[in-house]
Amino acid sequence: MIEFQSVSKKYSDSASTLALADVSLNIAKGELVYLAGPSGAGKSTLMKMVAAIERPTSGRVIVNGQDVSRIRKAGIPFLRRNLGLIFQNQRLLNDRHILANVMLPLLVTGAHAAQAEQRARAALDKVGLLDRALALPMALSGGEQQRVAIARAIVNRPQIILADEPTANLDRAAADKVIDALHAFHSVGVTCVISSHDDEILDKAARVIRLEHGHVVGGAA
Repeated sequence: MIEFQSVSKKYSDSASTLALADVSLNIAKGELVYLAGPSGAGKSTLMKMVAAIERPTSGRVIVNGQDVSRIRKAGIPFLRRNLGLIFQNQRLLNDRHILANVMLPLLVTGAHAAQAEQRARAALDKVGLLDRALALPMALSGGEQQRVAIARAIVNRPQIILADEPTANLDRAAADKVIDALHAFHSVGVTCVISSHDDEILDKAARVIRLEHGHVVGGAA
């Protein structure tokens, strides 16, 4: 589902180090993989390459058989329709209730409003927030806002979920609910890539890819 072939990334000609250095790895369809490593290790850069937010300086990134490193600009929206993106800044629209926030990706792609609402309600139900559907984001806790971001990410029924530090700054109970929600989607066949600093989560993970200073130091195969 995801393959990196000798991928390196340098953000500027003047940069003294590579954000990613000769990274090769494979993630199978339906697999759940954690990315671990200190800040600046390259975890976010790796995820952004899967979504074509960043392009490699060298090497190839293959996602579901498509060479993302060479994808044309016009093809990026079609690539991202198969991706659920969850980043540390949820970027929820604070002037709209959470149901409207979750409906938005469907409306942008041309879904009928009634269908978008039905699917958004189902997504909120899956993350345990259907009863808060008409609440504004600022009325929710940080953990609840993160679960709204997950609902928004999965409302398009993506093949891959990319979650960059989804439990950052959450207490243990809230973090566990976020991880449980992601594991639930993995259990129905969605490929999940999750970055985390949380040792308690990583200790229980079946597979962890570890990065240091842009290099993969474990778990790539």
